[in-house]
Amino acid sequence: MPAPDFSASARPRRLRAALWALLVLLLLAAQTLLVALAFQYRSGRTQAAVEASAAAASIEITDLLSQDLLALIGLPGRAAASAVWQARAEVLLVDRPELVRIERRDPALKITDAADSRIRAPLFGGVDRADYRIDTELACAAARGRGGPTYANSFFVPQADGTGSEVMDLCIAERVQDQVVGYVVASYSLAALLNQLSAQTATAGNDLSLIGGDGSRLAHGRLRVGAGVYRASRLINLPGIAMQIDLDSAATRPSLVPDLVSALVIGLSLALFGVVVLLARDVRRRSLAEAALADALSFRKAMEDSVVTGLRARDLDGRITYVNPAFCRMVGFGAEELVGTQPPPYWPPEHVEGYRRRQASRLAGAGEAHSREAFETTFMRKNGERFPVMIFEAPLLGSAGRHNGWMSAVLDLSSQRRVEEISRQQQERLQATARLATAGEMASLLSHELNQPLSAIAAYAAGSLNLLADQARGESAPADLWPLMNQALQRIAEQAERAGRVIKSVHDFVRRRESARESVGIDALIEAIQPLVSLQARKSGTAIEIDICEPIPKAICDRAMVEQVLLNLTRNGIQAMQGPEAQRQRVLTIRVRRKHLQWVHISVRDRGPGIGPDVERQLFTPFFTTRTEGMGLGLSVCRTIVEQHGGAFEFCNLRDAAGSVCGAEFGFTLPAAAARPDLPGRPGAAVGIDTPAGETA
Repeated sequence: MPAPDFSASARPRRLRAALWALLVLLLLAAQTLLVALAFQYRSGRTQAAVEASAAAASIEITDLLSQDLLALIGLPGRAAASAVWQARAEVLLVDRPELVRIERRDPALKITDAADSRIRAPLFGGVDRADYRIDTELACAAARGRGGPTYANSFFVPQADGTGSEVMDLCIAERVQDQVVGYVVASYSLAALLNQLSAQTATAGNDLSLIGGDGSRLAHGRLRVGAGVYRASRLINLPGIAMQIDLDSAATRPSLVPDLVSALVIGLSLALFGVVVLLARDVRRRSLAEAALADALSFRKAMEDSVVTGLRARDLDGRITYVNPAFCRMVGFGAEELVGTQPPPYWPPEHVEGYRRRQASRLAGAGEAHSREAFETTFMRKNGERFPVMIFEAPLLGSAGRHNGWMSAVLDLSSQRRVEEISRQQQERLQATARLATAGEMASLLSHELNQPLSAIAAYAAGSLNLLADQARGESAPADLWPLMNQALQRIAEQAERAGRVIKSVHDFVRRRESARESVGIDALIEAIQPLVSLQARKSGTAIEIDICEPIPKAICDRAMVEQVLLNLTRNGIQAMQGPEAQRQRVLTIRVRRKHLQWVHISVRDRGPGIGPDVERQLFTPFFTTRTEGMGLGLSVCRTIVEQHGGAFEFCNLRDAAGSVCGAEFGFTLPAAAARPDLPGRPGAAVGIDTPAGETA
């Protein structure tokens, strides 16, 4: 008969032994876990008791300090005699052992009365109280400001016997009708404060200590029984300071022996159930992970096929390890033609050496030094066509965070270059059109800006002709006829020169050139336009007031253009006060102030009807005007001139005490020149120049 196959029967025995060994291991693990949980539960219960004791100690300290505060507030006030206050303070020191000294101070923080505890040596018996005044004075200053008692930072006071005490001051401000008439300063011994707590049942058998804000131990309780196993801390927030009370329990770690029996009983009953649950959970999680991995692979494949940006991965040697379909379509090569190649076939032959050096330089500095860079280069399609690309490159990190290569996103810039070329051609055509529009703008500006100097020339010439005509008719000529004629001719020459400057400035303005700017005193600008402004003011009976701050500021500006701005604003202000709705007193104010250190602010105020809402919306619109003879370019040009100087143009309505509109103010800023202390000055107060109506030039 055939021999029995013992190997076939040995295999099930080994399998059963392995299963029993696995079960024993599981039971041991469960037992260990149960013992650990029981041990942790007992430790947690003890720790919770310590936390509760620490919380109780913190609350008790707060209550003790509150009771002390009420007792200190109950001391006699400043009106009480020194002997009465001293007696009450000594009684309080006996009743409250944690208090070691009470002081009464005047509003200047000088000590007027002081009482030391009789149950211990005087606190400052061997040292000077003034050496510890800084923290106390800071607390009193805080108490005065916040209106409540404030605690000072603790300090160490040495004693004559070589020991010392950590002391904390409390400052209470005494007030009479909201006026501070003095202070009460109480000094606490932190060790005595802890000793008061150690006698309570809530903290019996525990080691208490107070910890400062910097982590240093300030004071220690009477007991030294802490085992260092179970500790708890609580923050004590006091007005002015914060401390931490640290409680160290005398309890040691619990024993493991009582937990072993219960662990064995519970472990045997839960072992098999736990194994089944874990196996079922593992199978379910493995199935979910496989399904999620399949979904992620499908999603990645769909994303790679749909994205229009080329993606390329390279290893640390520069060989291509991955390309997406968009990259293949971009260069015209298939993935099998690109992966593993070195150099890539899309490098133009004339740039291969340069690209090699650049790649070697980047690979030599692999890591964060070149992470997430973007650069532009040229690629070659399979048909030989060159095209520009933008490459965004970042390190390719593995699952362990190790640098394995580079990942690049490649954008084809061919379409962008075509759009840029079309945009450049359109910009050239637009500039040609703009030059044609500039010609019309120059003509309008010249006719508008030359109106004022030509009007002035005509006025001075008419006045001169009138004087000469009076002399020709034999009428008595004034004694100063020739000086007047000389002055009129000088004014005509100045206005002619001004007209030339206006033409040049308007020409530069239209061409948007950088105008010739210089440092000009604001008084010189106002003085240059004053004859024209006075001429307009005389005709309408308007008074001109000039208000310039001291010292007279200087501005960096184009003199002719800024003078034109001032002339436009003053002319508009005078004309605004000529209507029937204007106020009876016609005053135009030119006001100059420094705005910060870099700017000069110039404003023109009138007493006209102000600016209506409809006019305000179109105020700077070219060719918009409210007058029949105006061109509507003045304010638009003024704002452009100011903005070319880097300043800001603004306006607002002025209102009286009743809230009614009583005028308008137009202002602008100019960059200030460097201040010079030796500049000549003029009075900063408002200067009135009254010009009665009826006078002629």
